[in-house]
Amino acid sequence: MRHDKHFIHFWGEEYCLLLSLATPTGKAFSGNLIRQPLVHMERLELLKNVCRDTALRNLSHTAVSKFVLDRIFVCDKHKILFCQTPKVGNTQWKKVLIVLNGAFSSIEEIPENIVHDHEKNGLPRLSSFSDSEIKKRLSLYFKFFIVRDPFERLISAFKDKFVHNPRFEPWYRHEIAPGIIRKYRKNRTETKGLQFEDFVRYLGDPNHRWLDVQFGDHIIHWVTYVELCAPCEITYSVIGHHETLEDDAPYILKAAGIDHLVSYPMIPPGITVYNKTKVERYFSGISKRDIRRLYARFEGDFKLFGYREPDFLLN
Repeated sequence: MRHDKHFIHFWGEEYCLLLSLATPTGKAFSGNLIRQPLVHMERLELLKNVCRDTALRNLSHTAVSKFVLDRIFVCDKHKILFCQTPKVGNTQWKKVLIVLNGAFSSIEEIPENIVHDHEKNGLPRLSSFSDSEIKKRLSLYFKFFIVRDPFERLISAFKDKFVHNPRFEPWYRHEIAPGIIRKYRKNRTETKGLQFEDFVRYLGDPNHRWLDVQFGDHIIHWVTYVELCAPCEITYSVIGHHETLEDDAPYILKAAGIDHLVSYPMIPPGITVYNKTKVERYFSGISKRDIRRLYARFEGDFKLFGYREPDFLLN
C-alpha cells in the first residue's frame, strides 16, 4: 500500500483524499483528523473481505429488491443516498436530508410528525424511480448508512416498539406482539405482554419468515442490516457507527460535501456508548440455545461491520 501526501492506494484504485476531508468541523471531530479517513477505509475493506467469504454468503448477500430500495432515501440536489437502518439515530439523518432537499430551512423547524410521514417530508425513496434512474443514482451518488452493535439494536427495537412505544403505534402491541406470543411463548398460561425472551425466540427461528410476511414493513426495526441495505451488492461510500457517531457524523457531512450547509443535531453525552451491562441484563434470562440461534441469524452483521462476537453471552 502506497502512502504519500495526497493518495492512498486502496483495493487497486487511487482514492484522492483531499486534505480538507480531515479539517475539523466542530469539537467532536478534533483529535481524529488524520485517523478518520483511515478508519473509514478500514471499515470498507473489512466489508469487502467478508462479502467475499463464501462461508458467510447466505448471511452477507441479498438481492437489491424493492424492500431494499424502499429503505434508501434520495437527495438529488446534493447527489446523496441514505439507507435507513432503524434504531441507530436515523430520525436525525432524515432531518438532515429533509433540510438539504429544501422542504424546511433548518432542522429545528421540522415537526416530529413530519419526519416519518413520507407523503409530506419531501424525501423520495429510491424505489420510486425507473430502473435506469435507480442504476444511475447507485452508480454516481454518495451512499451511506449507520450501524450499531446488532444485539444492542434489537434491545432498542424491543423497548421502542413493545415497551414504551413513544409514537403511539398500537399495531406493535395489539397485532405483532400477540402473533409472536402465540407462536413462541412456552408458557401459554402467562398473560404478560411480549417479553424479550419471546422476541429473541422469534428472531432466532430459522422459519421466522412466515411471520415476517404477515408483519409487512414493520420488520424493518429488527431485520439485519444485510436485509435492509444490501451492503455486499451496493458499494457504499461510508458506513458510520453509532458508537462513534460524534466523529462519524461530521466526517460523513464533510465527505458528502454538505458540512457547510447543515449540521448533525447535538448528540446527548453518553447516548451512543455501547452498554455491555444492559445487554447482559436483557439476555440474562434467555437460554444459550436461543441466544446461539439469534447470533446465527445476525452473524453476518457482526462480521461485516467489525462487531465482536458476544462470547460473554454465547459461552
